[in-house]
Amino acid sequence: MTTFDDLLDEAGNFGHYQKRIFAMTCLMSLPFASLYVGIVFQGYTPNHWCRDSTVMDMRQACGWSLADSHRLTVPMVNSSGVLQHSSCEQYDVDWNNTILTCDTQELNLSKVLVTKCKDGWEYQYAGRNSLVTEFNLVCSDACFGRRIGILLSNILNVIAGFGLALTPNYVAILVIRGIFGFGVKGGWMTAYVMLTEIVGVKYRRTVGILFQMFFSVGLLILPLLAYFITDWRWLQAAITVPYIFFLSYYWFIPESPRWLISQKNYSKGLETMDAMAKENKKKISRDFETLTGDEEESSSSVSVFDLFRTPNMRKYTFILMFCWWTSSVVYQGLVLRVGISQGNIYIDFLLAGLVEFPAAFLILFTIERIGRRLPFAAANIIAGVSCFVTAFIPDEMFWFKTVTACLGRLGITMAFEMVMFINSELFPTCVRNVGVSVCSSLCDIGGIVCPFLLYRLAAIWIELPLIIFGVFAFIAGGLILLLPETKGVPLPDTINDVEFPKRRRVLVEETK
Repeated sequence: MTTFDDLLDEAGNFGHYQKRIFAMTCLMSLPFASLYVGIVFQGYTPNHWCRDSTVMDMRQACGWSLADSHRLTVPMVNSSGVLQHSSCEQYDVDWNNTILTCDTQELNLSKVLVTKCKDGWEYQYAGRNSLVTEFNLVCSDACFGRRIGILLSNILNVIAGFGLALTPNYVAILVIRGIFGFGVKGGWMTAYVMLTEIVGVKYRRTVGILFQMFFSVGLLILPLLAYFITDWRWLQAAITVPYIFFLSYYWFIPESPRWLISQKNYSKGLETMDAMAKENKKKISRDFETLTGDEEESSSSVSVFDLFRTPNMRKYTFILMFCWWTSSVVYQGLVLRVGISQGNIYIDFLLAGLVEFPAAFLILFTIERIGRRLPFAAANIIAGVSCFVTAFIPDEMFWFKTVTACLGRLGITMAFEMVMFINSELFPTCVRNVGVSVCSSLCDIGGIVCPFLLYRLAAIWIELPLIIFGVFAFIAGGLILLLPETKGVPLPDTINDVEFPKRRRVLVEETK
């Protein structure tokens, strides 16, 4: 049996193909620094089943329960070890040409052929509406992939970005800025996920860290722009201009072949892999049709609930959610603290941004020799210790206090940069994008809460926020030790790979 990583070895782990895409996507990380705490609006996906108008009418007339009508329309499927009604398939029965009475719900249709939903979906979301329910963004219709995701986010960024520069009132600013944040962060995360999927295992951590380092470069560019562009509307326009250029990426960046394979689109996946091998001056010789995978686990049927349904996925999700929360609160808290120091905001922000650059190199140095888990935990603990110590250093010891605070900024920057690629390494391909989005949504919530923590607590005691930040960082450091090590481990493709890692390691060894 062949794994995707075997194909990647032959097509080139980090050749010209990957380097080209890496360079292009890194540019997307630069303007994200201006809006890294965006409000993420996500369409809620409720429980849903195939709709059959005839059966729904009979349910009303006969007083059937939802379970009664499901027996006539929806087959049972095994999803991650749990037997439940299918969300994307229905029995292939035309009830308009079949005698249907109030006693028909007792029929056993378990041996009847199934087909995709023909008449839309029925949602367990009475009295409410979301983007998902309004536009039926479920099953195969919800799977846009990485390439389309980047395109849609950039279109949204251009429209919302320039709209924000022209908005007439404060309420409109709040609304449009929220939309802009959704688009910018969505595109940034999708680009990151794509990078981790198209490079080999030994290059994954390098491209992940360097991609995020461009965020730090953006932090250095931002105060320079703000200093020379004195009108905020023109500054907003300047921030939006790069996204016009990013629209062209749709024609230059292909879809992630790993994602295509997870969608069972083998022909397109093979075409993309052949293009990768050709550009890298390699040749694929393995049998593409023998790719390993979980036939029972279709990417078109996964949802946000798969992050919580099984033990390991649930544990990873909750820990990573707290790590995202901590990274956001502590990082933004230390950044905002620059604003209440009564110094030169441009110079202070620039110097604080420079502190972040050693973080990338420290990460690359440590995770290659030690692994992911221990440096990740240590970065949070160092940030916590620095926050505690800084809080009790008297103002008279200015330089000692500044250096200690910078050490905390360095530690939390390392943690922030590591949580992203560790998040993408722990989750399987089928839910990687939604997993990173859900966990990182705590980053946005933390960004909303942080100013209230900082300014309200600082009104009681100027150093009290640092104590709170230190507590969060300590707890995060301890929880991280409960996560598995991902150094040198192939990206999981299915939820079963996460729940049964030993079984997968044996399978991978047998294929070598």
